[in-house]
Amino acid sequence: MFGFLDVPAQGAQHAVAWLADLVHPLFGELSTAAAIVVSIALIRLALHPLARAAVRGEKTRAALAPQLRKLRDKHKNDPARLQEATLSLYRDSGTSLFAGCLPMLAQMPFFMVLYRLFSSAALGGAPNPMLAHTVFGVPLGGHFASALGAGPQVLVFAGLFACLACVAYFTARWQRNRPGAGDVPGAGLIRLMPYGTVLFAAVVPLAAGLYLLTTTAWTVTERAYLHRRLMVA
Repeated sequence: MFGFLDVPAQGAQHAVAWLADLVHPLFGELSTAAAIVVSIALIRLALHPLARAAVRGEKTRAALAPQLRKLRDKHKNDPARLQEATLSLYRDSGTSLFAGCLPMLAQMPFFMVLYRLFSSAALGGAPNPMLAHTVFGVPLGGHFASALGAGPQVLVFAGLFACLACVAYFTARWQRNRPGAGDVPGAGLIRLMPYGTVLFAAVVPLAAGLYLLTTTAWTVTERAYLHRRLMVA
């Protein structure tokens, strides 16, 4: 079904292998995992302009908070009209409720390629060598379900889930404290969404879990930095 990803996955295979060789003196058997983290960091660095644009959009939305409160009071008994008026207000101000999603959407192709790289037994008609690499004995293509009966391997996933939950906590706290956070429709649900990464990591390969951990940690750090720099400007 996703065979069209084989070509970019082969390219990613060579890139990850090259980076793994580069960092091997520092990380040894963990060099492939480290190469994945470095790759994600480079991707996020390239997408930094989108993150800056998203934070500028948040600044605009924070300025609209008083008008949003008036709209809620005016249309409190008409949810459909409230939604229409809210979208119209955002449209007139030149911003969008979904501007903050741009960095995440731009990452999707890279995530799909990484998933293909560590979930396919063969690439280009040849065995996939990436599946032989491990993190403390757990294959990078391994899943949480397969580790349940493997004793110490469960600890690797437990550590991953704990780190993801920690990042999700800081993400949710940042979302709760940012200006105008309570004026966004569905704000309570939005603050719970970061914890979904823990559930998602339980059903994807370990390499994809490392991707989630790295990119979410980058996001919360980047947003905190940009919030401090741009929101007060």
